[in-house]
Amino acid sequence: MNHDDSADDGPSLVSNRIVEIIVALLFLLCSTIVIIDSVRLGFGWIEGEGPAPGYFPFYIAVFMAVASLATLLQAVAGTIKDGGASFVSVIGFGRVLSVLVPTLLYVMLIGGLKIGPIAIPGLGLYVASGIFIALFMIVFGKDHPLKALAVGAAVPFVLFLMFEKWFLVPLPKGPIEAMFGF
Repeated sequence: MNHDDSADDGPSLVSNRIVEIIVALLFLLCSTIVIIDSVRLGFGWIEGEGPAPGYFPFYIAVFMAVASLATLLQAVAGTIKDGGASFVSVIGFGRVLSVLVPTLLYVMLIGGLKIGPIAIPGLGLYVASGIFIALFMIVFGKDHPLKALAVGAAVPFVLFLMFEKWFLVPLPKGPIEAMFGF
């Protein structure tokens, strides 16, 4: 694995040990939810039929829970290698957020957003993708705006043809596609 020293470019935001504990607890929570639901569905073997609906999810969740517990115990005991090292620096986390925030906005553009009385209608997958691609090319790629607009229009158009016309798989559409009768 290639080690990138970008985590060393400023003060540490959080250590590896803390992240290991948080992730282990999240995986333990998820596996507990799956185990409980698998028990509800039935996780045994039904004679003459085979596995009950919760059979495979149950055992996968048990393995996941055991691995999570092992990781949690190692992290709490402090026996994880490089546990005190920086997981991410403040600057590195800023770079992650600079991609995460636009991606979350992209998802909100696809389906819209409703918070109380405020409702922002969705633009659909194709228009939102065009905006996302073009802005990403301009802001992060430092590409010429005309090139970014061309790619931002061409990629969703090709995807539209591929999914809607060739594969006949409808994807979320917004008001612009509705104006064209789709």
